[in-house]
Amino acid sequence: MAGATGTALAVTGTTGATPTAASSAAAEHETAGSASPERRRPHRRREFRGMWVATVANRDWPSRAGLTAEAQRAELLAHLDTAVARRLNTVVLQVRPTADALWPSPYEPWAQCLTGTQGRDPGWDPLGTAVAGAHARGLELHAWFNPYRVANHTDPARLVADHPARLHPEWVLPYGGKLYYNPGLPEVRDFVQDAMLDAVRRYDIDAVHWDDYFYPYPVAGQVFADDDAYARHGGDFPDKASWRRNNIDLLVSGMSARIKDLKRHVAFGISPFGVWRNAATDPEGSDTRAGVQTYDDLYADTRKWVREGWLDHVVPQLYWNIGLPAADYAKLLPWWDAVVRGTGVGLYIGEALYKAGDPAQPAAWQDPEELSRHLALAATYPQVGGHCFFAAKEVTTDRIGAMAAVVADHYPTRVRPPKA
Repeated sequence: MAGATGTALAVTGTTGATPTAASSAAAEHETAGSASPERRRPHRRREFRGMWVATVANRDWPSRAGLTAEAQRAELLAHLDTAVARRLNTVVLQVRPTADALWPSPYEPWAQCLTGTQGRDPGWDPLGTAVAGAHARGLELHAWFNPYRVANHTDPARLVADHPARLHPEWVLPYGGKLYYNPGLPEVRDFVQDAMLDAVRRYDIDAVHWDDYFYPYPVAGQVFADDDAYARHGGDFPDKASWRRNNIDLLVSGMSARIKDLKRHVAFGISPFGVWRNAATDPEGSDTRAGVQTYDDLYADTRKWVREGWLDHVVPQLYWNIGLPAADYAKLLPWWDAVVRGTGVGLYIGEALYKAGDPAQPAAWQDPEELSRHLALAATYPQVGGHCFFAAKEVTTDRIGAMAAVVADHYPTRVRPPKA
């Protein structure tokens, strides 16, 4: 999923935290809704208004595995209709959740989330239907792929017999109760790109989207056993961390180039965990105390990808409330605004709608206006071109009216998304 699992566990010092207007960024940029965003900045003719539709473990859609093709299609189109009703303009649909596919792929089996059995033909083409249905409604369809996650378990025998991970067991490593392709193997990198590019080649998608999962989130007491790959391929690097980061750089830069070679108009965006590095680790990092830093823990140099122009847009997951001491939304906004400035890379903010009204979350998330304040604050930063909401289930159910507040306060009419 788009980071909800990782980010929920990746910030220290959050227990019992409450919002505060004390941060300097918040004070400078009016966190409270005292002025409408339209008064601070003219209403944009184009902005990104997206929602993620997660299919892994049937998180958002299909509501359960094994529904009829007609029921699955009806649910999918209902999500598109909800996006229109909420005045959104982009749907980010997860089409490769666990090294399987929501289209008839020659590389990987049909996704288990459809029928309950990996490899079983669902009797229809979800990605093709999503593209056609989105475009008919004036929505963009961004195809969301997970590059390296193979399974949410560690038993290869549970994969369909002709799964690439079973045909090439040397490609796969268990870690933290899951199976992953090894990012350190060039043949793996080529294969996962080929598998994803099949969808780019065959469907009129508007963008390729990746989330925050590269090397897996750290699990205490677990070792990602890639010593053999490092011995074979890491000789030019001073340490394993540098080699791992280069592996992900090669994946990102290679995918960027191959997308543009196929279809120049198709955008490439990534939605990383919101903290590149804490300032205590690197003076160029953000004023945060996050328990995970993408550069150090996921081996994802997200700032470099922006600076190198490998991305058309970046969607950092700023899944924290304004004033949270460990990771203040109001402090991360200016950091990301500065990162993209002058690069030509679009900046859209990932928003934790799923936290709104969750009793397990800090008090700020019990206030239906918290997310609206996020958008009001973001409107004062010129590089911010929109927002993406996690996720579709909450866009529909809207537990405490947080999404309704966003629409009422910030989305008076439908607008088109930014040009890639």
